[in-house]
Amino acid sequence: MVFLSPLPTFYRVYRKKSTEGFQSTPYLVTLFSCLLWMYYAFLKSGSELLLTINAVGCVIESLYIAMYLVYAPKSARLLTAKLFIGLDVGLFGLIALVTMLASYGPLRVQVVGWICVAVALGVFAAPLSIIRLVIRTKSVEFMPFSLSFFLVLSAVIWFAYGALKKDIFVAMPNVLGFLFGVAQMALYMAYRNKKPATVVLVHEEMKLPEHVKEVAGGAKPQGGAPTEGRISCGAEVHPIDVLPAVAVDEQAAGAADEDVIRDDQNMLRPEQPVVIKPDVAIVVQA
Repeated sequence: MVFLSPLPTFYRVYRKKSTEGFQSTPYLVTLFSCLLWMYYAFLKSGSELLLTINAVGCVIESLYIAMYLVYAPKSARLLTAKLFIGLDVGLFGLIALVTMLASYGPLRVQVVGWICVAVALGVFAAPLSIIRLVIRTKSVEFMPFSLSFFLVLSAVIWFAYGALKKDIFVAMPNVLGFLFGVAQMALYMAYRNKKPATVVLVHEEMKLPEHVKEVAGGAKPQGGAPTEGRISCGAEVHPIDVLPAVAVDEQAAGAADEDVIRDDQNMLRPEQPVVIKPDVAIVVQA
């Protein structure tokens, strides 16, 4: 049931043709754990149940990883492939080779057993990798409840099995597995009714003038132009060191025989070049 609990997740991946925010880490670590427990079961007599269930787990987890590689984006595929080669092929092969060459009999069983305990704890903790995402987004969309539930159930049953068989390597990791599973279930219950956090972007719109006039700095005043850079529309005049371009919002209006423009205060005047001195600028009130 633990191995089959991600089925709804991968059905969603298949239906949407995308892995969305799901990660491959839990499945890679679970496959690595299954390989090690199979190796342990080969070394320890009377462990047929460990051998059969982990063989089934290897097949199921391999199918999950293959489907993830099909639908994941390129960067996620590359990372998953590297982890698969490095962890499930490279590290497992190294552990098997070293323990076969450097240890014998009961000592080999002890060494492999402790390695299995460490990896089993990693398997139980693997789904915790998305806890940060759950807390940040306030959404449990990417942390299935079924997986946490069956991890807790599996931990209780395998602890009982290990205790009855007097196999400390089977019983010990399931104690922490139970605690990890309960923590994940508690997090799910806390955020299951929360609305996902959304990022709100605030856009400020500034209406730009349709026509822009650049006022040259060295021009001389002409007849009819406002003197000393003053204009009769209630604008403010401020002295400055460098003259910027002044944008004047204009709209063409009037008869064919006379060109007139409308300023920001709806006052009409004949179109004339606007000239101000280099030491002043006009700030037109909106």
